[in-house]
Amino acid sequence: KKFTEQNKTNLDAILNPLKENITRFEKKVDETYKAEASERNSLKGEIKALVTLNKQISEEANNLAKALKGDTKKQGNWGEIILEKVLERSGLQKGAEYEMQVSLTGDDSKRVQPDAVIYLPDKKHIIIDAKVSLVAYESFVNAQTDEDREKNLQAHVISVKNHIKGLSEKNYQTLGALNTPDFVLLFMPIESSFSLAVQTDNELFNYAWDRKIVIVSPSTLLATLRTIASIWKQERQTRNALEIAEEGGKLYDKFVLFVEDLIGIGKKMDETKNIYTEAMKKLKDGSGNLVRRAEKMKTLGAKTTKELPKNLIERASEE
Repeated sequence: KKFTEQNKTNLDAILNPLKENITRFEKKVDETYKAEASERNSLKGEIKALVTLNKQISEEANNLAKALKGDTKKQGNWGEIILEKVLERSGLQKGAEYEMQVSLTGDDSKRVQPDAVIYLPDKKHIIIDAKVSLVAYESFVNAQTDEDREKNLQAHVISVKNHIKGLSEKNYQTLGALNTPDFVLLFMPIESSFSLAVQTDNELFNYAWDRKIVIVSPSTLLATLRTIASIWKQERQTRNALEIAEEGGKLYDKFVLFVEDLIGIGKKMDETKNIYTEAMKKLKDGSGNLVRRAEKMKTLGAKTTKELPKNLIERASEE
């Protein structure tokens, strides 16, 4: 009985860690499957939400245009608010995949603070700065004559170019603390303002690119951020797959040890059986076996209070 209990204890010590590994492995596979299914089911809704968001931002921009006119600081603050709203709806996780108003030190030891930093896999980054070109644009929209429209249209393009030049001079892409591409994203929060500028000056994108700036609007930034979010999703899936593979490897190794232990237990049981067989032979086999000698002592007058099993005495007597 003790031997059986000891075997059960040994088996539990071997099997319990194996059960835990199997449960953890099954949970990881199930979580990965459910996450992928959920993402597939929500894709249509996300696309519709992006379209709605773009319309909403454009409407809000137009509604606030007059209120912000003439106040450069308020324009800047509003641009940052719209930028953060786009980031919130992009699918990226704040704190893990992007940060707002990150304070950094430049090569000249001066503190700089880009509006947003996007974190990419492999410890890479993209910097975004919001710039609002509103005064000339609003004047263009409300102009009563062709002459005023043309004048304000050119002023609007110049305003955008000034923002490009000013952002370029900050040299954010050279910050040692970040691993960025050789460009910075300039975010124009008013979609129609962005469209008007690039339609008026066909070389505006080239002008910006020559200064290591890429101009983006809410719609183009959303597309870019959704691509980045997709990259992060693939990265997480890859990490999950690697973790599953690692857990699977650990499970296999544990199973090998389990099999080795079972084989060892089998050998010990065989050894124990052989020892038991030899002991029983000494107990009941041969003319001088222990049972016969004990019974002989009893016959000679040894005082006893217990009896040996009759079948054992009979088998010993037969030998």
